[in-house]
Amino acid sequence: MSASHLYILTGASRGLGLALARELLQPGHCLVLIARSAAPGLHAPPGAQLTQWQHDLGDARAAAQQLGQWLAQQPPGRHASATLINNAGALAQIAPLRECAQAPAQASIANALRVGLEAPMLLSASFLGATAEWPGARKVLNISSGLGRRPMAAQAAYCAAKAGMDHFSRCLALEEAARPNGARVCSLAPGVIDTDMQLQLRSADPAHFPDQPRFARLNAQEELSSAGASAARVLAWLRHPAFGREPVADVRSLDTGASAMPQGGPSPAGARR
Repeated sequence: MSASHLYILTGASRGLGLALARELLQPGHCLVLIARSAAPGLHAPPGAQLTQWQHDLGDARAAAQQLGQWLAQQPPGRHASATLINNAGALAQIAPLRECAQAPAQASIANALRVGLEAPMLLSASFLGATAEWPGARKVLNISSGLGRRPMAAQAAYCAAKAGMDHFSRCLALEEAARPNGARVCSLAPGVIDTDMQLQLRSADPAHFPDQPRFARLNAQEELSSAGASAARVLAWLRHPAFGREPVADVRSLDTGASAMPQGGPSPAGARR
């Protein structure tokens, strides 16, 4: 049997993650999904493999441990390539930080940082450690956001998690570049996408969220990309020869023919989801 291409994807139960999963369910692909709930309506076509693990990535240690153990059981030559896509993310309570002193708001901040930063780091560590001696190409794609490069009031935790994702990707790229057959790493801003996260932002109280009118306007003027179209663009970048040339990039630079830019791409319009 010919070797398959392995993809491990987090946050695949909705939005961009679900669209990515649908695109990746192709013959010759082995897809492992990690999310709090199973992705609805996904079925592997002939020649493809689908596995779904249910984990709350607010506590990612169990998921990282399971991933490392599962990968260690795979024969090194079974997969022609292996790719980890850290897609999962979470908003904290939409409010200025000074208004987040109570327990529910503080819990939402902790969850946003754990899902958006701690989980990608732990999963990347397990993935790279377990596949270090695999002969095939390996990639780590971190789904970032323009808000990791542009501050926004009332969403400090989400912005901080994405900024941290960008910078840990730079560090990881340095580490892997020093290794034989090191993994290629990129933290990619995927553009502005019509998902539940966008709905949360444009539905927020403007008294607590100064950018609310801008997010409402993006929707009203139909400037949001669909999850399906965005998934296709993200995967085109993943397959592009420039992937990993710079550890931080913006998918929109592929549309314009510009090179990947380490400090981000064109001025981000807002949150990706």
